[in-house]
Amino acid sequence: MATVTNITSVEQFNELVDNASNTTLVALNFHAPWAAPCTAMNKVFETLAEQSNPQSSVFIAIDAEEYPDISESYEVSAVPFFVLLKNKQVIETISGADSTKLSQSVLKHSGTSAPFSLPPAQAAVAAPQAETNGDDVAEVEEDINTRLAKLVKAAPVMLFMKGTPAAPQCGFSRQLVALLREKSVRYGFFNILADDEVRQGLKVFSDWPTYPQLYVQGELIGGLDIVKEEFENDPDFLSNLSSA
Repeated sequence: MATVTNITSVEQFNELVDNASNTTLVALNFHAPWAAPCTAMNKVFETLAEQSNPQSSVFIAIDAEEYPDISESYEVSAVPFFVLLKNKQVIETISGADSTKLSQSVLKHSGTSAPFSLPPAQAAVAAPQAETNGDDVAEVEEDINTRLAKLVKAAPVMLFMKGTPAAPQCGFSRQLVALLREKSVRYGFFNILADDEVRQGLKVFSDWPTYPQLYVQGELIGGLDIVKEEFENDPDFLSNLSSA
């Protein structure tokens, strides 16, 4: 029976991957504590590990936000996200809460003879809420949504990032800052690490679960990968908002 190793440092992650033999399947689970689908998929991942041979499979769980450099190296743009490796090479990726696909892929690449027995699907259960009346809840939601609606329009181009342009706190934010600087785009920014209400609320407001997020004229463009694609597809993207 294999077990899931929860990563506590980049060095630990590198050592686990480096020490795996060329024929060992290394399964990576990128998750985030705030994402409800990750809760169910974490259980599925643990079950797959329990039913796997530790001599041929290694299961590793990574908090995608806590270790952005690892996430960035595997191009993780949403969670849950699973990466299967052999001989340090990516052989398959699975994005989203697809337990059937994940189990089939692990079965295929691990050489396990018997099918996995997965836990029953669990309905998402909302966390207990403090007692309050409906009007109070509505007012709180309206207040944060009103605030966010103003924030995303605070500048023609608004970047919601981890850290500041001078001191980015994650690899994705650092790359997006560098890209905007390279294109001479003038932009405002908001450090979501300094305000947890905005950090959590914007994920719902934008229906986009990760950071950074780039807004133009109050409309969400997306994260790093989407912005890169926009510049690749249209060299004049944001040129009307540049300082050049």
